[in-house]
Amino acid sequence: MQRFMIADSSDVVRKVGKRILTELDFLVSEASSAAEAFSNCQTALPNYLIVDSGMEAALELIAAVRAMEGGKEVKIYYCVVEADLKKLMMGKRAGATDFLLKPFDRKILTAVFGNRAIAA
Repeated sequence: MQRFMIADSSDVVRKVGKRILTELDFLVSEASSAAEAFSNCQTALPNYLIVDSGMEAALELIAAVRAMEGGKEVKIYYCVVEADLKKLMMGKRAGATDFLLKPFDRKILTAVFGNRAIAA
């Protein structure tokens, strides 16, 4: 089963994302801060990671995960509220694989991740 982590300071975003992704057959963990997410990654590196751009130290978290052993294999999605080119480029430079727009919903998460849960 593919491991997924949602790193977002919003309880609601994490709960909604976890419910949807669990239904898509991912094993989902949550982190409310960059420090918690990094600690969780040290224990078990996820296959997929959503990092909220509004979370303190979000870019540092992405760079730190990339620097970990096996970190280059993690698909990291930088989650932004609007398609701000400067913010997107900062995420890409830090090591984000791709981007998600917030708020996301079942349709978006299913479209992006629906066929990946059983792919590995």
